[in-house]
Amino acid sequence: MKILVAADGAWVRNQVRAALVVPNQVVIEVTRGQDVREAVKQHTPDLVILDMQIANQGGVATAIDLHLEESFDRLPHVPVLLLLDREHDRFLAKRAAVEAELVKPVDPGTLRRTVKQLVGDPVPT
Repeated sequence: MKILVAADGAWVRNQVRAALVVPNQVVIEVTRGQDVREAVKQHTPDLVILDMQIANQGGVATAIDLHLEESFDRLPHVPVLLLLDREHDRFLAKRAAVEAELVKPVDPGTLRRTVKQLVGDPVPT
């Protein structure tokens, strides 16, 4: 399984990587929202995890960009998990049509269960 994580905060990327470390799993990291589209083209991940706040293009804008590219058949469909800063951001996640959202800091068990629901691959819970 390949997971693309987009976050400018190293602590967010580290938290995701630590929670999802399993054999035969690749975690690809980018630190800018504008790099997500190219990373999806290049790596074809099974899941994209976006931080709400990414330096130059936030998670909501990046999710919308992925959906638009998919709608024009320029990218395959990839489920998106958005990591929110606060509970009130769930409204924005719904508007961005992401498959799932979690509020940071994310409990590792909750993150593993959510990933398992989204991709169906065995992720230890």
